[in-house]
Amino acid sequence: MSTDERLTAAAARRIALAAQGFAEPRPAGRVDARHLRRVLDRIAVLQLDSVNVFCRTHYMPLFSRLGPYRRELLDKLTAHTAGPIRRELVEYWVHEASLIPVELHPLFRWRMAQADENAWGGIRRIAAEQPELVAEVLRLVEDTGPIRAGETGLSRPARQPGEMWNWHAGKVALEYLFWSGQITAARRVNFERLYDIPARVLPAEVQAAPTPTEADAQRQLVRIAARAHGVATEPDLRDYFRLPHAASKQRVAELVEAGELLPVTVAGWRSPAYLWPEARRPRRVSARALLSPFDSLVWFRERTERIFDFRYRIEIYTPAPKRQYGYYVLPFLLGDALVARVDLKSDRQAGVLRVQGAFAEQGADPHYVAAELAEELAVTAEWLGLDGVEVMGRGDLAPELARAVG
Repeated sequence: MSTDERLTAAAARRIALAAQGFAEPRPAGRVDARHLRRVLDRIAVLQLDSVNVFCRTHYMPLFSRLGPYRRELLDKLTAHTAGPIRRELVEYWVHEASLIPVELHPLFRWRMAQADENAWGGIRRIAAEQPELVAEVLRLVEDTGPIRAGETGLSRPARQPGEMWNWHAGKVALEYLFWSGQITAARRVNFERLYDIPARVLPAEVQAAPTPTEADAQRQLVRIAARAHGVATEPDLRDYFRLPHAASKQRVAELVEAGELLPVTVAGWRSPAYLWPEARRPRRVSARALLSPFDSLVWFRERTERIFDFRYRIEIYTPAPKRQYGYYVLPFLLGDALVARVDLKSDRQAGVLRVQGAFAEQGADPHYVAAELAEELAVTAEWLGLDGVEVMGRGDLAPELARAVG
């Protein structure tokens, strides 16, 4: 199926924002679990990350769309209460390590089945070279789970130069078992994953759900990604759930042939684009939000640059003297544009949200942007339990922002 429809870049941008939940006003009253579920139904994935200099990243996408909410509401959706398992979210390697609704878990069984071919090299090797150790660790989880990696009884090796993680063999075995679906994450404590068997983590109906074929599962994942994007290129759709290149191209082609994705041309986009047929097409978007670097609106940097003309690279692993903007920089969405970026740190000891750097995008009105950003920072600080906002001097927006905050 084909179409001659052409979209302006601005229309595509508004469609993308609406698909991600930014075309609706934040709730006026108290945010409850129903609001969280509506966001999760729309975006499907909350990426996890260990950096906590500002805020754990999986809490931020909900705040960006809903405003202040009690973070324990999200924690409860990932918890197993007494009695039948009523957990609503579970962790798996989806985009990166991510939380997803439990009903999506069977859609990744094809990935679990391919762990020996497609998992990281280190965890593939331990399965091939030390199968007895992997089996022993699995028995330990079955008998005593949920367990931490440190409870496997294996010691951590000395960190080698250039290593990001110095995992011991027990941790590597657990990660292989996790990737392959033989175990899963019961919860995290101080962000450390606790491993258990699926029977004690997943609801019975999820465990009993039939396993879709690889093609059927991937088609459904492309549908979910297309709905979450509104309008997207094939690489955009592929990246959302990190699908294999060839498989993604085939699944997209199949959905186009079935009329479930509509080919469109977007002005300024070099690649073919596909429109979700039910995507909203707002004439105006009046959003205001700070965005985590791992928010699904901006996590695929090529798409972020194409849609917002906003070049974004996270600089956590860049040596400090070489950083352009800062350690943990959040884009600031205002209206339908990314108009600024701020390097934020939650100084919990001092009770202050520190703006370590503030930078306006070219063409943005510094006075207007600073006033709106100051208000959003104040809301953010209160949500995080901090007493106020302090603006440091770095960045072209910092003087105006300091005046607005003051």
